[in-house]
Amino acid sequence: MNWESIIDEYGLLIEKKLEEVFNNVINYADKYHPFISKAYSSLREFSFRKGKRLASCSTLLTYKGYAGVIDERILSVCSGIELYRQSILIHDDLVDMEEMRRGGKTIHRVFAEGFDKRLGEGVAIFLGDIAYSLAVQTIMDSGFPRNKVNDAVRLLSEGYREVNESQILDLLFEYKDVNVEEWRIMASKRAASLFKVTMLMGGILGEAPREDLELLKEAAVRIGYAFDIQDDIIDTFASEEQYGRPPCRDVILGKKPLHIVYTLEAQEPEVRTLKNLKNMNRLSPEDIEKIRKIVRLSGGLDNAKRDLKTYAEEAKRLISKTSMENDVKNFFNHLINYIENSLDWYK
Repeated sequence: MNWESIIDEYGLLIEKKLEEVFNNVINYADKYHPFISKAYSSLREFSFRKGKRLASCSTLLTYKGYAGVIDERILSVCSGIELYRQSILIHDDLVDMEEMRRGGKTIHRVFAEGFDKRLGEGVAIFLGDIAYSLAVQTIMDSGFPRNKVNDAVRLLSEGYREVNESQILDLLFEYKDVNVEEWRIMASKRAASLFKVTMLMGGILGEAPREDLELLKEAAVRIGYAFDIQDDIIDTFASEEQYGRPPCRDVILGKKPLHIVYTLEAQEPEVRTLKNLKNMNRLSPEDIEKIRKIVRLSGGLDNAKRDLKTYAEEAKRLISKTSMENDVKNFFNHLINYIENSLDWYK
């Protein structure tokens, strides 16, 4: 079974548990106020849109790799991880002024309709906060021993702080030049933080040896770096049909993903074009092709792909040193190989 089939199978188990969480809060809200019920229903719809349950499945599989089983307790925790992930996405969409997410309207856009922008954005802020609160509550009520729950919630809280720090830096970078080291600092608190939380959560609850927790932490950070680089390159080079949104969105916002950082450092005359495209509503096909050409010729694409490969190989080496069950090691290795090799057709 390949890694995608494994995620699909385990994702259904997690979704079943997540549905229980939403049923409880929506039933409560029905007795409280219809607009609050609508808010929770919108959060449920947003959470169940088509997409990989990669974050929560990372927790589930790491736990299985040490505990040897999948039980109701870890499924509850994984439903909390899904809520944690949604809280981040809702706020991310708001800051980046996104209109769509996984084929549907973003939360702030849903609630602006029929009211105005202020209400839409306000609800998105509060609903993102609520999703995080539900994540914490779900993990606390999972049934694991109190000391393990305390460690898990502390880990989640640290990760949430880190991801918000990364959002601050990501926003700041739209207004300044950035070097590779600054990008690495920001990225260490973004997807790297998410993988660290999810994999360590499974390891802690699965009673992984202390030395394995350190290996998992280092591997997770490198998987996160590789994932970020891959996702950012796809934003520039994939078509709207492939990616589900217009390409080069990062360039329009003035963001500094690694391949753009390398491109800007090249100091080629054509690089100035990238800065001139910031804040445009939509790029023409000619503009998009010009951006891709500049990133290729400057070495930005090749340098970022080189770094991704380095992070991927380091992650696989660290995973191999853990005492997890071999089938779980194979899952993570196949996932890392996919991240690494998915960019081969961007040349």
